[in-house]
Amino acid sequence: MNATAPPAAAQLVWSVPVRLLHWTLALSMIASFVTHEGGGTLHEWTGYVALAAALVRVAMGLFGSGLWRFSGFVRGLRATRDYALAVWQRREWHYVGHNPLGAWMVLALLADAVATGFTGWLYTTDRFWGVAWVEELHGALGHALLPLLALHVAGVVFTSLRQRENLVASMLHGRKRVESSANGSRAET
Repeated sequence: MNATAPPAAAQLVWSVPVRLLHWTLALSMIASFVTHEGGGTLHEWTGYVALAAALVRVAMGLFGSGLWRFSGFVRGLRATRDYALAVWQRREWHYVGHNPLGAWMVLALLADAVATGFTGWLYTTDRFWGVAWVEELHGALGHALLPLLALHVAGVVFTSLRQRENLVASMLHGRKRVESSANGSRAET
């Protein structure tokens, strides 16, 4: 921050419903993965909770407002490439909401969570019970969540350290730093 820029102020960015949905989805996906071997009913119900949370998030991303809406924070491929280059060059700007790379991670995680939950549900139906490709696809999608979650956590840690802002804490209390445009901040969601 330069000497002429005013200090950054904390602003409520993530509402209580956003935070509850985020942590419900995260914890239910973890619980579902942990119980995937022999978890039976617990695995099914944690999977249903994850699927429901992911579907609510998708619906809010399509029809909600503000920070919920995908069109408010998902950037095109060129903007995402430009942001990735800026990160590489250590000159990335600050976003109040999701940065372009984080936005694409949100979409990838949600797509995988919905697909995993859907195939898990399919496997419980009479038509698809015991069908090998459904079980295999469900398992592959569930295991694909692991590297996505690892990248998500790595991105959060990296961005927290780089921008000196605890993003995990902001997803707990809802507040994030809002910088003035004088120091390159993007107050975009």
